[in-house]
Amino acid sequence: MNLEYSGDVARLYDLVHQGKGKDYQAEAKELTRLVTQRCPRARSLLDVACGTGMHLRHLGEFFQEVAGVEVSPDMLDIAQRRNPAVRIHPGDMRDFALGRRFDAVICMFSSIGHMRDQGELNAAIGRFAAHLPPGGVVVVDPWWFPETFTPGYVGASLVEAEGRTIARFSHSALEDGATRIDVDYLVGVPGEGVEHLKETHRITLFSRAQYEAAFAAAGLGVEFLPQAATGRGLFVGVRP
Repeated sequence: MNLEYSGDVARLYDLVHQGKGKDYQAEAKELTRLVTQRCPRARSLLDVACGTGMHLRHLGEFFQEVAGVEVSPDMLDIAQRRNPAVRIHPGDMRDFALGRRFDAVICMFSSIGHMRDQGELNAAIGRFAAHLPPGGVVVVDPWWFPETFTPGYVGASLVEAEGRTIARFSHSALEDGATRIDVDYLVGVPGEGVEHLKETHRITLFSRAQYEAAFAAAGLGVEFLPQAATGRGLFVGVRP
């Protein structure tokens, strides 16, 4: 299972999503609204699988304290440099233990889909719940459900950043109940030529019922908001 974006791919991932115009500030505002509706006293937030720290950059405007957890050393390095005042912990969502609690825990960008089976999904949601006080909130951005996934989908984007032209192509296929995503980057640098980089990810197609079962196993109440986020919806859980 590839949980990490490393090396040059971590930096390209960052540049591509920024270049595509992803509105991290708007998403941070919406996450804050979802959290404070359910926990008006919320002052602290933990972003699990925080990636390159773009959500943290804006969530710090709305919460007194924010922190992150990231398994990829290269992404963690980018996130830490972007957010020098924020504590970003190395850790795997299946077993991290920070020894403290946060009013809210979020997990975005479908990172939860990297769990391989129900046991790992339960473990991750259980870890989120373990870092909440009573009344605390968990927000999880899922991957597609089996019935909403489109096999054979091809995505493409072209951005120019830091003196480079970056073309990213992805192809998604159904493989043993999961999505296999093959990603190709073509990176052109004036005077140097074009470099080709590749990566492959396997993201599990959990059902809505499987996500809800994981929240229940962690002792969280849960609701699914189908129109939220990027069309995949969001799961929002509250610890009693």
